[in-house]
Amino acid sequence: MKIPYLVGIGIVIIGLVAVIGLSQSTVDDSQNKIRVAFFPSIIHAVPIVGMENQTFADNLDDDMNIEVKIFDSGPQVIESIFSNSVDLAYVGPGPVINGYLKSDGKDLKILASAANGGASFIIQKNSGLESIENYSGKRVAAPQISNTQDVSLRHYLAQNGLTPAEKGGDVFVLNIANPDIYTLFAKGDIDGAWVPEPWATMLVEELDGVRLFDENEIWPENKFSSVLLIGRSDYIEKNPEIIKNWINANKETVQWINNNPDKSKELYNQFMKGYMGKTLPEKIVQDSFSNIIITSQPVENSIYTFAERADALGYLGRDGYTLDGLFYHENISLTSNEENHNG
Repeated sequence: MKIPYLVGIGIVIIGLVAVIGLSQSTVDDSQNKIRVAFFPSIIHAVPIVGMENQTFADNLDDDMNIEVKIFDSGPQVIESIFSNSVDLAYVGPGPVINGYLKSDGKDLKILASAANGGASFIIQKNSGLESIENYSGKRVAAPQISNTQDVSLRHYLAQNGLTPAEKGGDVFVLNIANPDIYTLFAKGDIDGAWVPEPWATMLVEELDGVRLFDENEIWPENKFSSVLLIGRSDYIEKNPEIIKNWINANKETVQWINNNPDKSKELYNQFMKGYMGKTLPEKIVQDSFSNIIITSQPVENSIYTFAERADALGYLGRDGYTLDGLFYHENISLTSNEENHNG
């Protein structure tokens, strides 16, 4: 069985919040510190590259410390927003919507975007999952329940008249962390997985998986918001200048990545080396980046559509909902020259 180094390292991330200070200062004054959460994955290239090339630090006051918190689960990020242990975060629309409604619209707002796309449905060769008629008894996986890929997978099944086993159907949906998905795929214990980059490309390149489709292909105009920059509402209210500067730095980083794709890939692996002690193979990084659109402009319609899908799955837990006030109104208008496809 072929299990690459990243899986063993990735397992350490599960349930872990690692804190990386930009300076050696131990200052705890919240006025001099901003706590930012994101994932150690290519789809989160904007916060990773922005931290590595100091763009975020350069847009803040000299005495401001950035405290990075690394997660592997969107719902965990939202819980950290609720507990006031994170100020800003990069996370998918599924957890964002659920968190916004769970807090009655009080605890978070969308500030900008960081990526579109970057998720795929990967299946085993000879699994038969190319045909909907063959899904009976199959085992398919997505990361944590109610996260963005989970909503997309379950919606796809519902659209094709299929029901998960826990709701009386005969398709088994497993919600497990990305490293564990890789391990089960390698063993042949699952037939398919709906996963983000770089995991999707790893399943293809390292385990001979078949990319049934890139999720972009099934969205209007072939794009959907997959990584959003959000802020804790009370932090936004108390620190409008910091928020404005971070939004500007986010946009600046997006433009820099699109203008410097090769250097951005190097910076991503530089982060992986420093944080995880290992880098990803060049082909994995290259192919993963080619499946992501780096942008700071949210595809708003896709976010509302995600909410409709999550609601239909019973994830929103209420009769009727509204997303009024979800977007931060002071967001800066964006130019079109950043809408480049990385490759």
